[in-house]
Amino acid sequence: MKVLLAPDKFKGSLGATAVAQALCEGWRSVLPETQFTFAPIADGGEGFCAALTQALGGDWIALPSVDALGRPIESRYVWLEATETAVIEMSEASGLWRLQPHERDPKRANTFGTGLLIRNAVQRGAKRILLGLGGSATTDGGIGMAAALGYRFLSDRTNLELEALPLHLGEIGCIDTSQAMGLPKIIAACDVQNPLLGPRGTATVYGPQKGADDATIAFLEAGLAHLAQVVQRELGCDFRETPGAGAAGGIGYGLLSFAKATMEPGFDLVAEAVGLEQRIHAADIVITGEGRLDRQTLEGKGPAGVAAMARAAGKPVLAFAGSIDEHPEVLARFDAAVPIIDHPVSLEDAMRDAAPFLQRAAARTARLLRFPFPL
Repeated sequence: MKVLLAPDKFKGSLGATAVAQALCEGWRSVLPETQFTFAPIADGGEGFCAALTQALGGDWIALPSVDALGRPIESRYVWLEATETAVIEMSEASGLWRLQPHERDPKRANTFGTGLLIRNAVQRGAKRILLGLGGSATTDGGIGMAAALGYRFLSDRTNLELEALPLHLGEIGCIDTSQAMGLPKIIAACDVQNPLLGPRGTATVYGPQKGADDATIAFLEAGLAHLAQVVQRELGCDFRETPGAGAAGGIGYGLLSFAKATMEPGFDLVAEAVGLEQRIHAADIVITGEGRLDRQTLEGKGPAGVAAMARAAGKPVLAFAGSIDEHPEVLARFDAAVPIIDHPVSLEDAMRDAAPFLQRAAARTARLLRFPFPL
C-alpha cells in the first residue's frame, strides 16, 4: 500500500512535517509494510516558508526586525539563490504568535516589521518575492509595511508625517511616494477571500481574535474606509472589494495598493512546488489534516485543496483533525474525517500532546483498513 501524507500544520501545536511524522509512526505500528511519501503542505499562513523550503531547498536569512508593537526581534526569511527569490511569511515579524494575550493592541499593532523583511530582500537583489499572508496581529491595511518601504502618510490637518499605526488611519490626508523604493514582482499567497471592508471585512471578521472589542472594530472599519478613499484619490487604485484584500489585517489591500502585488492561493503555490498532483497519482491513499476542519477549511485551506486533487485523481482521501465540524459540506470533501482526540482533555493538553493523539488515531484507522470486511 502506498500512502501520501500531505497534512497542513496543527496551528499552535505541530508543524506540518511533525504531523506527517506522527501519522506515519502510528500507521506503521499496525501496517509496517506501508510505503509512505511525505508532502507537507501549507496555505499562505504559518508553515508557508517551511513547505517551500522543504520542496525547493534554500537558505534561511536571519536579520533584525520588529514585532507588531515595534519591539526589536530576530526574524528570518528564505532565499532561493537559483531564482533570486525571497520567500517571506508576514507572521514571522507581524504575527499574533509573538504577542501575549494581554499585549494585543489592535490600534497600535502594525506591519512595519514585515516591510523590513521585504526591504532586506529587495536590497539583497530579489527578482521575485513570495509573501505568505496569515496569522497576523495587525489591522493596519498594510500602512506599516508601506512605511518601511518608503511611503509617508501625512496628516490632513498639519501635513506632518503620521506614525503608520491603525490609530492614525482616519487622520491620513495625503500619501508621499517620493521616497518609495522600487520593488520586484511580489506574489501574495492568500488563503481567504475577504474584502477589506464590510461584514466580511478584516476588522469585523478577524478583529476580535486580535483583541478588538465592538467599539474598536467600528474605529478600525472607519479608519480603513478612510484609507481606501485616500488611496483611490492619491494613487488612483481601488482594491477594497478585491477578494483577499482583507487578508492578514488588510495587508492584502496594502500589497495590492502600495506594492502592485498579485494574489494567488497559497495552497496552489505550495502544491506546484512539491509536485503534489503527481504524488497523488502515485498513491493508493491520500491523508491530509489540520487542527480544525470546519467551513473555513473550504475557503482555500490546504486540506480542502488536497481533497479536491485526490478526488480528481480518483484516490480516497482521509483527513485527521483535532476537532471536526460535522457540517455536511465539510464531511463531503473527504472519504473519512477522523477526530484524533480519544478521551476528555483540555485544549491546552490536547495541543501539547497532539503527536501521541495523532499516532493513536492513525493506528486506529489502520486497524480498520486491516479488518476483513465482508463484501
